Amino acid sequence: MSISQIIAGREQAIITCVAQDLVRDATRVLAEKRIGALPVVEGNKVVGIFSERDVLYCIARDGAEALDGKVGDVMTAPAITIDLASDALEALSLMTRRRIRHLPVVDESGLIGFVSIGDLVKYRIDQVEFEAQQMREYITAA
Repeated sequence: MSISQIIAGREQAIITCVAQDLVRDATRVLAEKRIGALPVVEGNKVVGIFSERDVLYCIARDGAEALDGKVGDVMTAPAITIDLASDALEALSLMTRRRIRHLPVVDESGLIGFVSIGDLVKYRIDQVEFEAQQMREYITAA
């Protein structure tokens, strides 16, 4: 299954931030929306990812004053991205290898989606359950 099939039908807007935003404001968005990361965009181009880990690292390094810094100074950049044609299992493998939990989905026009490791694990579990059901039906029909 491709990433395009996983994000198909999503109607939620992708919540983003810009490099000039304050860490404090971006952190507030993460908390209010109960999400783990924000794509950092310049226009529609993804220039980085701002995640819970970035918040933790900058506070551990700089203390509370880190909250008054800019997202662009603490974000993870460049962002690792995927395209619509990417296979879901390849994306899951990439996330595991790179130890990341979020992937922006991009095309030539820029950001078009955002997937989390939870999205991909859910897909994989659904796939395994479907295959198991098919096997049970095959066995009982034989």
